[in-house]
Amino acid sequence: MAIDDIARARANVEEASVEEGAELQQIQFEEGFTGKTIVGALFVGFIMLPGALYLGLVAGQGLGAAAEWVTIVLFSEVMRRSFLPMKRQEIYILYYVAAMLSSLLLADRGISGGPFGYLIWNQYFRQAPQAGLVANEIPNWVVPPAGSAALTQRTFLHPHWFVPILLLIVGEVLGRLNWMSMGYVLFRVTSDVEQLPFPMAPVAASGATALAEAASKEESWRWRVFSIGTVMGLVFGFFYVGIPVFTGVVFNKAMQLIPIPFFDLTPSTETILPGALTGLSGDLGRVLVGFVLPYPIVLGSLISSLLCKVFPGPTILYGLGAFGSASTNGWTRGMDAINTRLITDIKFWMSIGIGLQLAVALIGIVQVVKALSQYRHQTKGRGLFSQVPKGRGDISIWFPLGVWFVITCFYIVLTQYLLQVNGHGGQFPWGLLIFFGLIWTPINSFISARMMGLTGAGVSFPFLREASIMKSGYPHVDIWYAPIPLADYGPLAQRFREVELTGTKFTSIVKVEFFVLPVFLTASFVFWAFFWHTGAIPSSQHPYAQRFWPLVATFQAMFQTINKPDGPKWVLEGINAGRILWGMAAGLGMYGAIVSLLKLPHLLFYGMVGGVGAWPADIIPTFIGAWLGRRYFATRFGVEQWRNYAPVLLAGFACGTGLIAMASIALSLIAKSVNYLPF
Repeated sequence: MAIDDIARARANVEEASVEEGAELQQIQFEEGFTGKTIVGALFVGFIMLPGALYLGLVAGQGLGAAAEWVTIVLFSEVMRRSFLPMKRQEIYILYYVAAMLSSLLLADRGISGGPFGYLIWNQYFRQAPQAGLVANEIPNWVVPPAGSAALTQRTFLHPHWFVPILLLIVGEVLGRLNWMSMGYVLFRVTSDVEQLPFPMAPVAASGATALAEAASKEESWRWRVFSIGTVMGLVFGFFYVGIPVFTGVVFNKAMQLIPIPFFDLTPSTETILPGALTGLSGDLGRVLVGFVLPYPIVLGSLISSLLCKVFPGPTILYGLGAFGSASTNGWTRGMDAINTRLITDIKFWMSIGIGLQLAVALIGIVQVVKALSQYRHQTKGRGLFSQVPKGRGDISIWFPLGVWFVITCFYIVLTQYLLQVNGHGGQFPWGLLIFFGLIWTPINSFISARMMGLTGAGVSFPFLREASIMKSGYPHVDIWYAPIPLADYGPLAQRFREVELTGTKFTSIVKVEFFVLPVFLTASFVFWAFFWHTGAIPSSQHPYAQRFWPLVATFQAMFQTINKPDGPKWVLEGINAGRILWGMAAGLGMYGAIVSLLKLPHLLFYGMVGGVGAWPADIIPTFIGAWLGRRYFATRFGVEQWRNYAPVLLAGFACGTGLIAMASIALSLIAKSVNYLPF
C-alpha cells in the first residue's frame, strides 16, 4: 500500500472513531491509574475471576465482554451516585484490567481464571490415560511427579510445586515486560510512522467516552447510541448466553437455541462439497463488527473464505488428493467442521498460509522503508520518532527494544538450561531458538500489527510451534513445555492505540500491569486451589471440561509423541517448502493484480489474505453487517454520522451481552450451591 493510500485509508476509517481522531492533536493526556482503578482491579481479581474460572469449566468460554463492561458500568454508576464521577481515562483503565480475563482463556480447554489454570491442566494431563506414553517423561519442573502427595491430595501447598510455580511467576513478569516493550515499538511504527487506521481501536475508546459523559451528566449522542446497543445485547445475550449457561447447571445439559459457536452444516454437505467448511454463525455481534470494519476488508475476506473453504477450492483440492484419505490420516466423510478444519489445515492450508503471510511481510517491509524515508524527510533529521503528542508518556524507542532483546536472549538460555536439567542439553538446536526469538517473532509481530492497523484483525500461523519441533527431530517431551521465545505481539499495537484515543498516559498502563500482576497471581492461586481441593478437575461438576479435556489431551499426546519411533508421522506434512513458496508467489501475484492491474482498493487484498484462514461461518454475518451499513444505514443517517455511530453501538452491544452473562453465572452458582445443601 502506497503512503498516500495509507493516509486516505486512515482518513476514511477514522471518521468512525467518534471524533477521537480529530481531537487527538489537542487532547489532554491524563493519568488513568488512580485509587478508583485500584479498587476496580481488586474487584476484577477477587470477584470476576472466580466467575470466569467457573464459566470456563462449565461452558468452555470466558466472561469476555461481561468482565469488561459489567465492571466499568458498575463502578461508573457507584461513583456517580457518590458524586465522584470517573474520568474517561479511569474508565478505560478499568476496561483494560477487566479485559485481561479474556486474554487468559485457553479456548480449547475452557481454562479461564488466571495463570494457575495452566498448572491445573498440566496436573490433569500427567494423570490422564491419554498421556500414558509420555506421562513419565514430563519434567518435574512442569508438574509434580505422578503419585506425589501434591497430586493425590490436590494441593498447591507442597514442595513439589515450588519450581513449577516459580517458573510460572518468572514467566508472568517477563512476559508483561516483553509485550509492553515490543507492543510499544510496533505501535510507534504502525501508528506514528505509517499512520494506519486501526479500525477496531475506537470501539473500546467509544464505550469509555460514552460512560464518562453519562457519569458527568454531559450526555450526548454517544450515550444514546450506547444505550441502544446495550438493549440489543441484553435481548440477544439472554438467548445466546443466558439460557445455555443456566440450563447447563440446572439440568446438566445446556439448551442452545442458537448453536455455539455456529450452525455446523459440514456433515450435511460433505457429499456435494467434500472438505468444505459449511455453516453459519448465529452471533449477532459479528454483524455489528461488520458495521465497523472497512467494507473492502470484509468483501475481500468473504471472497477468499468462500473460494478457499467452501467452493470450488475444497472440491478441487479433494479431487487432487491434497486432503489425503483415511489411509493417510486425511479428511474423510463424517467429520464435523472443527475436525475438517484441523485436517485440511495440516494437509494443505498451513503451508499456503505461511507463504501468504511472508508475502504480506515482504510488501509491508518495503512500505515501511518508504514510510520511514518520507518521515525522515519531513522531520528534516530531527529523528524518526520525535513527533509525538505532548504528554502521552513516550520514551526513547531504543529502551523497550533493549528490554525485549535481553528478555528474549534470557528465554533462549533458560530453554536450553531446562533441557539440560533433564539431561538433554545441547540436543535441541540453538539456531532454531535464536531464529524464533530474534528473527521470526519480530517479523511475525510486525505482520500482525500491520494487519491489525489495516483490517482490525491479526494473522496467525497455526501449529507453527508444533510443526517446527516435529521438523527438528527432537524426540523428548520436555521441549513441549520449555519457554520457547515464539510469540505474536502484533495485536498489542492496537492496545496502545486504544490508550491513545482515550487520552490516557502510557505510564498508566505500566503501573496497572504491575499492580494487577500480584493481584491476579494471588486470586488465581486462591481460587484454583480451593476449587481443585474440594473436587477433582475435571469431574461431573464441570460439564465442558469433562467432555472436551480428554479430546484435547489426546491431541496433545499425539503431538508430543510425533518424533518417537512409533509416533503419528502424518502430522509432519504440516509444513511443506514447496507449498510455502507457492503461497508466497500467489500473495505477491494477487497484490500486483489487485493493486496494479485492476486498480482496486489495497484493503481488498489484505482482506483476501485474512479470509484464507477465516471461518466462512463467521465471515458471512460480518459481511451482512458491512453490506447493511454501507447500503442502508449510511444512506439513512449519512456516511459520516453512521461511521460515528457504529463503534459506539458495538461497544454498547458488548456491554449488554456481558450483563446477561454475569447474571446467568450468578444464578448458576446459586442453583449449584442449593443442589448440594444437606436439607
